[in-house]
Amino acid sequence: MLKLSSVRSLLFALAVLSVVVLALPATSSAGVIFSVSFGPPPLPVYEQPLCPGEGFIWTPGYWSYDYDFGDYYWVPGTWVRAPRVGYYWTPGYWAYSGSRYVFYDGYWGPQIGFYGGINYGYGYFGNGYEGGRWERNRFYYNRSVNNVNVTNIHNVYNTTIINRTTVNHVSYNGGNGGIPARPTRQQETFARERHLAPVTDQIQHRQLARGDREQRASINHGRPAIAATPRPRDFKERVPAREAGGTYNPPANRAPTDQRGNHRDVQSRENQPANRPGQRPENNPQANRPGQRAENQQRVQEQRQRNDRPPSAMAPRDVPRGNRPAPVTGDNRHEQQTQREQQRVNERQNQQQQRVQQNQERQNQRVEQQRTNEARRQQAEPQHQQQRQQQQQQQQQRVEQRREQPQQQQQQRAEPRREQPPQQRQQPQNREDNKQKKDRPPNLH
Repeated sequence: MLKLSSVRSLLFALAVLSVVVLALPATSSAGVIFSVSFGPPPLPVYEQPLCPGEGFIWTPGYWSYDYDFGDYYWVPGTWVRAPRVGYYWTPGYWAYSGSRYVFYDGYWGPQIGFYGGINYGYGYFGNGYEGGRWERNRFYYNRSVNNVNVTNIHNVYNTTIINRTTVNHVSYNGGNGGIPARPTRQQETFARERHLAPVTDQIQHRQLARGDREQRASINHGRPAIAATPRPRDFKERVPAREAGGTYNPPANRAPTDQRGNHRDVQSRENQPANRPGQRPENNPQANRPGQRAENQQRVQEQRQRNDRPPSAMAPRDVPRGNRPAPVTGDNRHEQQTQREQQRVNERQNQQQQRVQQNQERQNQRVEQQRTNEARRQQAEPQHQQQRQQQQQQQQQRVEQRREQPQQQQQQRAEPRREQPPQQRQQPQNREDNKQKKDRPPNLH
């Protein structure tokens, strides 16, 4: 039986660790979040919806897995606003590893990493991204592969892409019939770096798809009713799949590891004391020991909580440690105290999470404000150019007027000089006439 002091010290250490982890930035590296014994269906054929606005980047649809139903379900492709300027989306992908199919989650980063060589279309043709690029803190869209309205979005360009990837709608890498692509050294370096995990809109988008029965492969047979959406979590403006990418024949009997929990959960349950085939429970004294059955159930529940991935596929650092079940001490007082400590830890963690979310929202608002200011500045540039042109024209007119004024003055000065010689010549005649008039005698009457 654990002592109260040891329980308190353990809870205090967990609380400190959770606070430190929550204080870290929301970054993660690509990791495995699903492991299934049979492969996903082929990728369906669908049209890309219209881009809702600037700063949105296309995230292609993919098949995810639900352990509760032992079935794949389609997560619709959608336009997602980039969490940071200059960041691209590297899609997740399924890959055959050993005897199972594992899913590597996607991430945001300044470079495009390896995504299994899967041809998701619309710029993701198996290697890199040809749908757009960042320039001067703005994302420019390639109209040849993206559905963009040029009336609302002006930062576009046209570059024809020659797709050399075989279009076969295969949705996994390796194994029998999978894509035989391998990552380059540069892509391996990108995968080892720390990246931004899927944003909240993407996680909630996947949760809504998981809760929709029509999105399951066993129901839609590889042709989902919602193949794409213009925005995350907006399932009203749906884009249905035109057709399935191929036939899908799931196994009739699911393996135990494909239904509830993963392979580690099954191993932990197999290692626990269990009844042999044909042996009745009452004949197993170890399983029927007083309190042993409750402890076994408690252990199974703890193991499931540690191993089962939620539909949001959160990273381990995002899972509150205080939410785990309290250890069974056998003392009601101790259990009550530990529960109170856990509640306090949970409250602190919730506060820390709210602060992190608020900081993230503030950062997104700053990015949005920068984009708005940049757009206003670019809209104001033509007006400034017109004003500058008008000022230049006015200056040229003034210079021309100044040049014309000396010429006019010279002409005015030159004209009277030309008229002076005739006047000077006539002056002597007038003087002689006056003399003659003076010399004449007066008329005598």
